[in-house]
Amino acid sequence: MKASIRNDPHFRPLVILAACIVLLSAVDWGQWRFLSAATPFSTLQTFANIGLVALGLGLTMMIREFDLSVVGMFGLAGCVAVMTGAAHPWFGIACAIAIGLAAGIIQGLIMVRFALGSVGVTLGGLLTFVGLAHVLTENRSVPYDNFRVALLVNEPFAGLLSVRSGVSLAIFAVVALTFGFTRLGRDIIAIGSDRRAAMIAGVNVDAFIVGIFAFSGVCAAATGALLSYSLASASPAGLSDVLVPAAAAAILGGVSLGGGSGRPLGIATGALVLAVLRSGLNAVEAPPFVNDIAMGAILLTVAIGDGPYLMRRLRQLAARERTDR
Repeated sequence: MKASIRNDPHFRPLVILAACIVLLSAVDWGQWRFLSAATPFSTLQTFANIGLVALGLGLTMMIREFDLSVVGMFGLAGCVAVMTGAAHPWFGIACAIAIGLAAGIIQGLIMVRFALGSVGVTLGGLLTFVGLAHVLTENRSVPYDNFRVALLVNEPFAGLLSVRSGVSLAIFAVVALTFGFTRLGRDIIAIGSDRRAAMIAGVNVDAFIVGIFAFSGVCAAATGALLSYSLASASPAGLSDVLVPAAAAAILGGVSLGGGSGRPLGIATGALVLAVLRSGLNAVEAPPFVNDIAMGAILLTVAIGDGPYLMRRLRQLAARERTDR
């Protein structure tokens, strides 16, 4: 029973999340800063900034690919939404999502048609999207004049959620259910584990590659659009720090760069770990660099724990202990 719990893909990210909460609570003990009522809302707002990007990126990592272009799409979609959605916000979001969808499909088709690796293709996509954002905005920040919408997307309801965090959680729930109760999840894991074997088993690998990169583009575009609305402005270079937190959230959530592992709820938990760290450290007034150090230490620990040598040694020690008994 204990072994099955430890082997659950959600076990490690949940343990890391619980450890972060306990440590931050201990640091804040008696001062009620991290443990205040405002912390959950702040945490979910941070989660909304990176969660969906981490989900799309994590799915590409599960099939042993990597979508570098999410950074460029994040900023480009925000600029498009702000420039087209002042009078009709939903139209701006629709335009941003359409661009993300089209960009993801085009990149996926280039990969499968010419048998190219994702890193080179999406690096080209990243540079293209950043360049387009600079051209559209004439290399300057663009204000969003619909302040009612800007306030609405961040307005708390139920004391916990906002429109942005609610949308993120809802999409995670839909993807997690689809992943767990349909063949899609099994096929994605199969592609990442052994692409040739998945093809022999009848999985349409090319269609999955195109579909997952399209989904990644949509996730990055939707997040960039909603965040730009909430900030009441968009900048071609102002939202470029999303790739590292998104990749870190996916890795903390159990996704391997080698493909074939990970679950959507694990990615959500990984994003929550980073959100709790940032909100908690801000609450206890830690310097900004402490967040980077803490995130780096956690990632390093996870990487060491995933190392084959360490795992082999731990299995040997466990077997020796059973023999001694």
